[in-house]
Amino acid sequence: MDSLDCSPKHLLILSSSPYQPCKQVLLFRLDHRKMADEVKLYGAMGSPFVCRVKIALNMKGIKYENLEEDIFNKSADLLKYNPIHKKVPVLLHNGNPISESLVIIEYIDDVWKGIPILPQDSYERSIARFWAKFLDDKCIPALRVVGTNGDEKVVTEACEQLQILENELKVKGTKFFGGDNIGLVDIAAVFIAYWLGIREEAAGIKFFTEDKFPKLTKWADDFVNSQLVNNALPPRERMLAFYNKMFGNVN
Repeated sequence: MDSLDCSPKHLLILSSSPYQPCKQVLLFRLDHRKMADEVKLYGAMGSPFVCRVKIALNMKGIKYENLEEDIFNKSADLLKYNPIHKKVPVLLHNGNPISESLVIIEYIDDVWKGIPILPQDSYERSIARFWAKFLDDKCIPALRVVGTNGDEKVVTEACEQLQILENELKVKGTKFFGGDNIGLVDIAAVFIAYWLGIREEAAGIKFFTEDKFPKLTKWADDFVNSQLVNNALPPRERMLAFYNKMFGNVN
């Protein structure tokens, strides 16, 4: 060994013997990149998609800087880091931007150890991705128009999508979509667990009820009351005020 780096990123041990002068032995090199992790989240308080990422970060115990964006006056950083969609959330990890909530969640699960978010089995991972995509492509779009359109067909369509999830929970027979623990599908469905009830209250309608969806409403209660989830949710009063304004209920 011609030279030895004695910077703090190396752990050294000093040893000596009667036969040898003091000798420095390198045991191992610490991964200084992990020690220097810089994690920032560009988000907006009322976004369920941002909330997904916050839940995933909480599950992994990751400290991060939360940067609130004004969605009507987006920052130069947001436009720089997500030039295609120009939307939150964007996760910035050591200067590398990742966008789209489900993509970010998978990245978090890949990079950091701790509570697994996706199943370890390849087939089960594909099933979880299927249901997460179903939520984004079919279920949530059907639910987000409820209250903005008085057509009964809108409510009927929303109930049909919820019934699919109700049936899936019946088949699984577990507390969460992820089994006994929260997983990708549960996180993806946070809009149903938290935002839907607030929208119903502001719109003056109610269809997501225990008698219609006993498994799904029980899941929603268990999910929202989990500390890891609850700490990531925006204040209910602020969300209700936002939806009241959206639906024209402000006096």
